[in-house]
Amino acid sequence: MIKAVIIEDESLIARELQAKIAAVADDVKIAEVLPSLKTAKKWFLQNAEPDLLFMDIQLSDGVSFELFEHFQLACPVIFTTAYDEYALRAFKVNGIDYLLKPIDTDDLKSAIDKYRKMAGEPPKPPLSFEDLMKSLQMPQAGRPMYKEKFIVSVRNNWVPVNTKDIACFLRDSLNYVHTFGGDKYMLDYNTLEEVEELLDPMTFYRANRQCIVNIEAIQSVKPHENQKLTLTLKAPAKATVDVSREKAPAFKKWFDR
Repeated sequence: MIKAVIIEDESLIARELQAKIAAVADDVKIAEVLPSLKTAKKWFLQNAEPDLLFMDIQLSDGVSFELFEHFQLACPVIFTTAYDEYALRAFKVNGIDYLLKPIDTDDLKSAIDKYRKMAGEPPKPPLSFEDLMKSLQMPQAGRPMYKEKFIVSVRNNWVPVNTKDIACFLRDSLNYVHTFGGDKYMLDYNTLEEVEELLDPMTFYRANRQCIVNIEAIQSVKPHENQKLTLTLKAPAKATVDVSREKAPAFKKWFDR
């Protein structure tokens, strides 16, 4: 039996994760669900570490990386997060895998299968907290981690648009950028997934399949009874963008920081 612990401050997401784990891995027993950084610190002081850890990153009272400052955790970690793939590549050196919210059942099963395979191999030394943060934050070879500008075509000329000036990326039949100045340009990328990997997840959020929004472009957020959200963007766009019930908790943590 695999003893596992979940660190997740959204009770609904924690329950859904437990249910999905039970569905794909009946040999994984959830020993505890820890809803905050404070609770997690107390738990690890009083208990031996589990075989496997499911860890959200942004918690209501801090970031879960702080656990690495206080404890020498050797157990494998599966990160669960709302941040995009580009920012999370660094975690692969320290964890088994990462799962993007809303968590896909097949991805969850694959991550647990990866743990089973690695469990029979000699353990690797855990990455220090300092090295983990460096791998996340520091640019490589002097280059910025995220794209600083996009090249668009205007009347057969290539024109640079600074990323910080982009209010949102929209997918219609093609991909477009809308700037804070009211301009709209076609983008030479096949999918928004390609664009998402190039953006700073602290500034840009994938609200839905059709839209990536800049946090500075959001004028207001309207919650609905069905737990969905509607974002109203600032002028000149003045567009509305829907966020699903599943993504609403992650959006709230991203927006309220």
